[in-house]
Amino acid sequence: MRATGRGGVRGARTVDTDVVVVGSGAGGSVAALELAAAGLEVTVLEEGPRVGTARIAAAGPAENMRALYRHGGLIPVLGEPTFPYGEGRCVGGTTVVNGGLLWEPPPPLLLRWAERSGIDGYRAADLAAHLRTVTERLGVAVQRHGDGNRDSSLLTEGADRLGWRWKHARRAVRGCLHSNRCTTGCPSGAKQSMAVSYLPLAEARGATVRPGTRVLRVLHDGGSVRGVLAVDADGRRTVHRARAVFLAAGPLGTPALLQRSHIHRRLAGRELALHVNLRTVARFPEEVRAERGTLFTAQVQEFDDRGVLIMPSNVSRGSLAAAVAARGPADTERLLADFGRLGVYTTQVRLAGTARVRAMPGGGVLLRHGMTTGDHTALRDAFRATAKVLFAAGATELLPPVSSAPPLRTPAAADTFCDRVRPADWELVSVHGMASARMGAADRGGVCDTDGRPYGSTGLRICDASVLPGVTGISPQGTIMAFAHEIAARYAESSGRNHD
Repeated sequence: MRATGRGGVRGARTVDTDVVVVGSGAGGSVAALELAAAGLEVTVLEEGPRVGTARIAAAGPAENMRALYRHGGLIPVLGEPTFPYGEGRCVGGTTVVNGGLLWEPPPPLLLRWAERSGIDGYRAADLAAHLRTVTERLGVAVQRHGDGNRDSSLLTEGADRLGWRWKHARRAVRGCLHSNRCTTGCPSGAKQSMAVSYLPLAEARGATVRPGTRVLRVLHDGGSVRGVLAVDADGRRTVHRARAVFLAAGPLGTPALLQRSHIHRRLAGRELALHVNLRTVARFPEEVRAERGTLFTAQVQEFDDRGVLIMPSNVSRGSLAAAVAARGPADTERLLADFGRLGVYTTQVRLAGTARVRAMPGGGVLLRHGMTTGDHTALRDAFRATAKVLFAAGATELLPPVSSAPPLRTPAAADTFCDRVRPADWELVSVHGMASARMGAADRGGVCDTDGRPYGSTGLRICDASVLPGVTGISPQGTIMAFAHEIAARYAESSGRNHD
């Protein structure tokens, strides 16, 4: 085998397997289970640690942020404004630290992708069986407000007064205890992350998961992939030789790994599609006690055709203090003194502009976004809608996602704020990236074909958020898993005929 790129494999030990899966999140775990169930020897290489439910429960949110997220959830996306991107770095990937939302991709979205990207086999009818499998395995069900979710019911009451559409969320949970710690790891194991669902099933079928193992590059002779070079936590290098390599290192890690491996260096990572989140703190005249419930039990979808979704978020004294710290100690103390009457709301906005992923020396990535004038308008309109529904719900004061802005106490004040806010003022966060090594026809900018195979390569597949043909506008986990099921199933079906 010839190693590509700088350095080599001298001194590295060699192990053989049928399939190497790089990453253990929503895409990698699906591939691991599908391929192990097909009788293939599967090795999953995960850069992060394996952190069990008991350890998550015993630790505080800050400690879990450090243990479960890459860079503590603070990967900078440079631009105007600069904002953090968060993704999981642990066995189970981002599914360990997300809200467990599991929406099926809308049929019109899949049809639009098929027409624009020139792909076939990924329309609603093609993915229906895979989505049923995901729903059954993860126990996906409608999440009602439940005890303690007054912040959720206030949001839906406001929507009802305005005649706006909303839905109860579909979440991958079994017996949720309303611990309200979803984004720092579920302390009860109720949330069905890949770490407690697909991966144990894959291991029961013979798959091996190796945490603490960072893949340095894909090894190939020209376009014929032979395996990967990886390093474990002790610094020992290993060549994992395989008939096939499935890349599922996430929307940042997969294109960076392709770049380091001299595979589609110009296309991979050139366009990273993003959702960004606005966070609004609302004060109500009644007790809300938002820390008692759980997050995302409802979603205002009145503007989903514009890529805007409004939902209640989780809140604790610590997370609220961190969210408003830039306002200064006096405002922070004032808010904490009235903590019981506060709710925190997330507004997700689909961006038209994309970011670029660039692999950096030492294993890091550089991210730079190119938000458009239209994106700024979308952010203003999204906050305007959020303010409108929260005031309709009875809120007496809103803190917008701009720390220099004063509290807003009337709809007119919110309108004035929206008229004056500048692009650089917004305080944003993103946790959804996708389409950074997208599926599509080669003449339409696609990196890989409908089998998830990068053009010009054999023995290589991509099966994570990177492969999606575009931005979803909804929480992407269900779409990622459906695509991964299809890509893995296609390989499993063909593996007996050839090793391409």
